[in-house]
Amino acid sequence: MKLGIVTDSTADLPAYLIEQHEIQVVPTVLVLEGKEYADGSGITREEFYKRLPSLQTPPTTAAPSIGDFATPYETLLSNGCDHILSIHPAVQLTTIVNVAGQAAKDFPGKITVLDSGSLSMGLGFQVIAAVEAGDLGLKVALEAVDSARRRLQVKAALDTMEYLKRSGRVPGAVATLGGLLSIKPMVELRDGEVKAIGAIRTTKQADEKILNFALSIGEMERLAILHTNAEDRARNLLNELMEQARKSIPRDILFVNVTAVIGTHLGPNGLGFAAVRK
Repeated sequence: MKLGIVTDSTADLPAYLIEQHEIQVVPTVLVLEGKEYADGSGITREEFYKRLPSLQTPPTTAAPSIGDFATPYETLLSNGCDHILSIHPAVQLTTIVNVAGQAAKDFPGKITVLDSGSLSMGLGFQVIAAVEAGDLGLKVALEAVDSARRRLQVKAALDTMEYLKRSGRVPGAVATLGGLLSIKPMVELRDGEVKAIGAIRTTKQADEKILNFALSIGEMERLAILHTNAEDRARNLLNELMEQARKSIPRDILFVNVTAVIGTHLGPNGLGFAAVRK
């Protein structure tokens, strides 16, 4: 069986992996000062994060259209794929997986749409797991995705509560932390939900906490260091992991400035990681 893989731009997959594995990536939509951008086009991530704090009108995001999914589905099937596995972010956070499911109805029996329960490289690592097992068929690919998901951790320290509160996507986490804008919230994405796991007063304390979370995982199969235009903090985290846990971390570590469509709801200067325990 030839299995095609589709995801969307919230997977945060680096371009070289998309090309290497021939993954079809559907761009989500960023609405910035009244103008729509296909995620990844028209504005760089660095430029977006620099502009974000001074924007008078908060940016918004939108899911791709049904047609945006139908096009790669049709292309893959026309090019000889027997089946397509389409993997997307948690339904609790976005309607993307629902839209993909609507598009899949036009190709009965040919497309399996999967809710990853995650976001950014938490989703991306599940896509990679599917790709690597794809030659063995749909059943094995689904088992590989499930295995990666069960061993996955996604944690982050945000610089402020402001963007999280504004997004309205995670009221539980906001309520747990008391809605205080002066703290730096620690959050975890697990089973499709953003959960509050602490609140820190300083950036230094937040960096130490994220490092300790990563060190507590033990031996890792996959690791991505995630940041929202906080490259210096991310590099320091990588250096600390290399120094303190060199034997526990994988050789190939991804370094990702999180896409603007996600960063809209997180804000700049955030730091985190996505890791799959070995």
